[in-house]
Amino acid sequence: MLLSAVLHTYSLRYMLPAALMLGTAPTYLLAWGCWRALSTILPQRLYWRGDDRLYTMYQSMVLFFFQHYTGVQIILYGDLPEKENVVYIANHQCTVDWIIADMMAIQQRALGHVRYVLKDGLKFLPLYGWYFSQHGGIYVKRSAKFNEKAMREKLQCQVKAGTKMYLVIFPEGTRYNPDIPKVIVDSQAFAMKEGLPVLKHVLTPRVKATHVAIDAMQNHLDAVYDVTVAYERTTNQEGQRKEAPSMTEFLCKECPRIHIVFERVDVKDIPKEQIFMRRWLHERFEIKDKLLSEFYEATDPEKRNKFPGEGKPAKLSLKRTVPSLLLLTGVTAGMLYTETGRKIYINTWIYGTLIGCLWVSIKS
Repeated sequence: MLLSAVLHTYSLRYMLPAALMLGTAPTYLLAWGCWRALSTILPQRLYWRGDDRLYTMYQSMVLFFFQHYTGVQIILYGDLPEKENVVYIANHQCTVDWIIADMMAIQQRALGHVRYVLKDGLKFLPLYGWYFSQHGGIYVKRSAKFNEKAMREKLQCQVKAGTKMYLVIFPEGTRYNPDIPKVIVDSQAFAMKEGLPVLKHVLTPRVKATHVAIDAMQNHLDAVYDVTVAYERTTNQEGQRKEAPSMTEFLCKECPRIHIVFERVDVKDIPKEQIFMRRWLHERFEIKDKLLSEFYEATDPEKRNKFPGEGKPAKLSLKRTVPSLLLLTGVTAGMLYTETGRKIYINTWIYGTLIGCLWVSIKS
C-alpha cells in the first residue's frame, strides 16, 4: 500500500503539467485558426509575425513547467549573441532536446522563431503534428526517401516572406541511446565504411538536411549555432552512460542540471558544397564527442559532470512564463465551464486531429 502511494505521488509530478500542456492545445489551435483566417487578407509577413507571437505564448507556458516547475539548473558555456537568423545543430539523446532549443531561444527573445526539422512519423501527432508544419516546421524521411526539393521549396518560401528563422536540426537523425547498442554500432560501422573518424558519445551525423537548410537560406542566415548538451544523472553505478531522461522523467525532476556548450559559427565560414560541408559537420561532431567524453569519463572526479571552461547559470524570470500559463489555462477553463465551450473544445480535438492528419498526408 505504501509503495502504491509512493508511485501515485510520483506519477502526479508529471500528470498535472502534462494535463495542462495538452489540455490547452485546443485553445491554442482555435486562437491560431482565428489569426490564420484573419491573415488571409493581410500580407504574409504579418501572418508570420502574429504566428510567432502566438507560438511564444504557448512555448513560454511549456518552459514554465520544464524549467520553473522542475527547478532544473541550466549551465551555459559560451555567450549567446543578440537575436538573429540561424540554423541550430545539436546532439540528440531524448525528446527533452526539443525543449533545450526553446530554453536557448527564450534567452535571446527568439522563442517564436523556433522551427524544427522532424522525422516524418511525428506529423501525425494529434493537433501538434499539423501545427508544427504550419509554423514552418519540416518533416523529413531518412536516407533515400529524403525529399530535398520539398524542404528547399518550403524554406525558400519562408525566406521570401522574411520569416525570422531559428531552425533546429539534429543531424544524427535519431537519438543516441546506450540501451540500444545496435544503433550505435551501425552508426560507427557507417563511419568506418565512409572513412570517417568513429565517434563514441554521438552518432555519425548525416549532412543532407543541414546542407539543404544552409544552402536554401544562405542569404537569409547569419550563423549556425553548434550546441552540445549533457544531462546530469545519466550514468549508472559503474560510471557507464545510460539513457537520457524522457519528458516524463524530466517533469518528475529526475535531472538537476543540464550543461550546454554553445558556439556560434558565422555562415560565411561554412563550406557551401555538400561534400565539404559533410566533412565540416563531422568535425563539429568530433568536437562534441570529445566534450562528452570529458563530461562522462574524466579521470579526475572533480572534472566529471561538467564541461571544460566556465559555465554560467542561464536564468529565466517567472515574468516570462507565468502570464502565458495563466492566460491559456484561464481561457481553457472558461471554455470548459459552458456547454457550448465544451462542445467547441471537444470538436477541436476530434476534427482538428482528423483534418490535420489528412492535411499532412496530402502535403507529404
